[in-house]
Amino acid sequence: MLNVHLLPHTHDDVGWLKTVDQYFYGIKNDIQHAGVQYILDSVISALLADPTRRFIYVEIAFFSRWWHQQTNATQEVVRDLVRQGRLEFANGGWVMNDEAATHYGAIVDQMTLGLRFLEDTFGNDGRPRVAWHIDPFGHSREQASLFAQMGFDGFFFGRLDYQDKWVRMQKLEMEQVWRASTSLKPPTADLFTGVLPNGYNPPRNLCWDVLCVDQPLVEDPRSPEYNAKELVDYFLNVATAQGRYYRTNHTVMTMGSDFQYENANMWFKNLDKLIRLVNAQQAKGSSVHVLYSTPACYLWELNKANLTWSVKHDDFFPYADGPHQFWTGYFSSRPALKRYERLSYNFLQVCNQLEALVGLAANVGPYGSGDSAPLNEAMAVLQHHDAVSGTSRQHVANDYARQLAAGWGPCEVLLSNALARLRGFKDHFTFCQQLNISICPLSQTAARFQVIVYNPLGRKVNWMVRLPVSEGVFVVKDPNGRTVPSDVVIFPSSDSQAHPPELLFSASLPALGFSTYSVAQVPRWKPQARAPQPIPRRSWSPALTIENEHIRATFDPDTGLLMEIMNMNQQLLLPVRQTFFWYNASIGDNESDQASGAYIFRPNQQKPLPVSRWAQIHLVKTPLVQEVHQNFSAWCSQVVRLYPGQRHLELEWSVGPIPVGDTWGKEVISRFDTPLETKGRFYTDSNGREILERRRDYRPTWKLNQTEPVAGNYYPVNTRIYITDGNMQLTVLTDRSQGGSSLRDGSLELMVHRRLLKDDGRGVSEPLMENGSGAWVRGRHLVLLDTAQAAAAGHRLLAEQEVLAPQVVLAPGGGAAYNLGAPPRTQFSGLRRDLPPSVHLLTLASWGPEMVLLRLEHQFAVGEDSGRNLSAPVTLNLRDLFSTFTITRLQETTLVANQLREAASRLKWTTNTGPTPHQTPYQLDPANITLEPMEIRTFLASVQWKEVDG
Repeated sequence: MLNVHLLPHTHDDVGWLKTVDQYFYGIKNDIQHAGVQYILDSVISALLADPTRRFIYVEIAFFSRWWHQQTNATQEVVRDLVRQGRLEFANGGWVMNDEAATHYGAIVDQMTLGLRFLEDTFGNDGRPRVAWHIDPFGHSREQASLFAQMGFDGFFFGRLDYQDKWVRMQKLEMEQVWRASTSLKPPTADLFTGVLPNGYNPPRNLCWDVLCVDQPLVEDPRSPEYNAKELVDYFLNVATAQGRYYRTNHTVMTMGSDFQYENANMWFKNLDKLIRLVNAQQAKGSSVHVLYSTPACYLWELNKANLTWSVKHDDFFPYADGPHQFWTGYFSSRPALKRYERLSYNFLQVCNQLEALVGLAANVGPYGSGDSAPLNEAMAVLQHHDAVSGTSRQHVANDYARQLAAGWGPCEVLLSNALARLRGFKDHFTFCQQLNISICPLSQTAARFQVIVYNPLGRKVNWMVRLPVSEGVFVVKDPNGRTVPSDVVIFPSSDSQAHPPELLFSASLPALGFSTYSVAQVPRWKPQARAPQPIPRRSWSPALTIENEHIRATFDPDTGLLMEIMNMNQQLLLPVRQTFFWYNASIGDNESDQASGAYIFRPNQQKPLPVSRWAQIHLVKTPLVQEVHQNFSAWCSQVVRLYPGQRHLELEWSVGPIPVGDTWGKEVISRFDTPLETKGRFYTDSNGREILERRRDYRPTWKLNQTEPVAGNYYPVNTRIYITDGNMQLTVLTDRSQGGSSLRDGSLELMVHRRLLKDDGRGVSEPLMENGSGAWVRGRHLVLLDTAQAAAAGHRLLAEQEVLAPQVVLAPGGGAAYNLGAPPRTQFSGLRRDLPPSVHLLTLASWGPEMVLLRLEHQFAVGEDSGRNLSAPVTLNLRDLFSTFTITRLQETTLVANQLREAASRLKWTTNTGPTPHQTPYQLDPANITLEPMEIRTFLASVQWKEVDG
């Protein structure tokens, strides 16, 4: 008997063609007919009408909003439906997150938010057993690893490469066990993964929604519209055909699609008839049984079949839905929004940490009520697969940015309350959010001010502070009142507003804490600021260099381009030519009418065009910084920068607005060319965590027919990409998600910006033009040259510092005491001792009254020792780790804190790689917490705060 599991579902994008609120309330239905509040109303009524009906719901951003608007009576009814398993939650994150442009920390946060709502509202009955990513455009290995660590029993998705799908259907490998980590011991990161047969839509001719035009089932034989026999026969054929590509006698049909079930009765009335009529055929010898089901029920049947499953080790990028149709453009689309999201992640962690370290005084204090929740929710919304991906309409992208900005406000209040409490005096704190464009009113107008720099890392950091100032000379003093070296740099520009002078000084910051520096302008001195020297282009002039004790970078005096990098500690010299190119975006051609757009990258030729063959350059050299300013064109420039003590070269690029007056859409890349023999291989990170090997024109699980030699070799880069010849490694770290590749040996490229004149036909129906504030983008690439053996230490620690950079807060100084009798404090650390370099404090956040959520992560993979034993297990004592509170009780949970670790169990699967080792018996000793490579451990801690002024 073939069992056909019907899964009634709706796919509700948390923003796409309409904003989140427009979708929820059913506003602007002329753009797209969709109203989530009516969908949920209608589904609940339909479920109550017949106890055999089932429904699954996914997006908690919508469900939680709807829930809070219901009466107590409705809430009780829904609780009952959940208890009976008739309404089942799948996935359960705030959103169904993108997998290419998302950072793992933000994925964990958004899943935690949604699953916590379900836990608080429905208890264990509401806990989703199945991860459900039916729409994201390609699937990352790290996502599967995280899902496994979250306690999911299995994972179903809709989209995969058309060639991959065809091969899997032939080999009966539509369902496998995904081994999603090379460091974590199986089955920790093993996840049963199934490809859904029809994407996430119903089979053809079987869509009975208001939004569909298929015929309803008519079973009155006297009606001229009678079609029951025909539809039943058709269904039996479809079910049998589909079942052939799967290994058990169970198969699944997704009965629903985007924003369906606004009139749920239409769907259920027809499905009721279909089930009754198809099952009645069994009396006539049919061997098809059809039933209302859920993903968890279907998965349970697969598990009971007791088969041995094959194992997948790589990922599902890039995704193409046909020849010439690679969904690799969205890796880079809307770079300004991608950066704002990453910056907001940084700020949210600072906000979470201070809320946890200070307790209630951070939420209620002299500056009003501070709250991390609005930014936490906005950040969760941004992880949606049409948000940070850059694949929404422009007015929706604007609304995503609006939500982030609205979330920053209550966190700024929280930071002000917390800093006043920890410093012992109140001041008028100001947060200069426009430092990336050198605007900060306080530092530009005040003759004296204070700079408080908070470091969210678990170890101390030296950080170069750069603030726009008015002209003059300044004295900077450290927390102990000692003068520290500082510099004022004046920039090569007639426009002093766009490039005001900048004050530089190096701040020494304690772990999980702050240092306060005071800045005062020295009256009536002749300005000593250093202006950069323009370099005339002369063919005979010697090479130009900038250097510090670790690195030397050399530039070609004729072209102004970077020529070579030297790592002086290791005596490594590598010729590196870096410059900017652009691909002319395809608008369709004879081979295919596919155009480049928000989702799809398709250049009209393989070879990109240079933005310019040379750069106009200016040199800046002071004791605190050495810079080469390169101007390539009116819309493309770069500063190559070295600070003392820094082991990487910083490339700060500015691109835009990209000119399209010639009617050519442009996709701009920064490319590094070296003589390294890389044998077609390069390496990219997966959501900021583990590293995957990529090979040009190759896929590990099938023989690729490559139709797009550029776009078909692009992969998501969240934090880093590198090339190596086995001896030397060139790594480039990014400050946001970008698409990247190595299209010829020794070469490495990253897409920094794109502006396109044509839509790519995937539903947005609007070209990616970005005329507003997203048109001009600035960002940083951090370049490391090292031996292949030692490189991991460099890129792991630098990436951590890039994602959780220090937060600068300014104050005019001279505020009132916070409470009398407490001496003011100019420096503070939330830790009693620094964490070892291999340990990352992933989460420190408030979880409720006298409870904090704590995640500690081993940030090195197996084999990344770097000669410093950094891949070894690390043991920590949490007992007295924090300075502001004592942990009175510690409970370990799954990654998303919705199950106790000792009580959590997952379905077990047999793989063709042999048995997985038995898990060692579990015990928890707070004084003895061991982290294995790439392991994340999550704790709920009951805490008692100490008096801060102690």
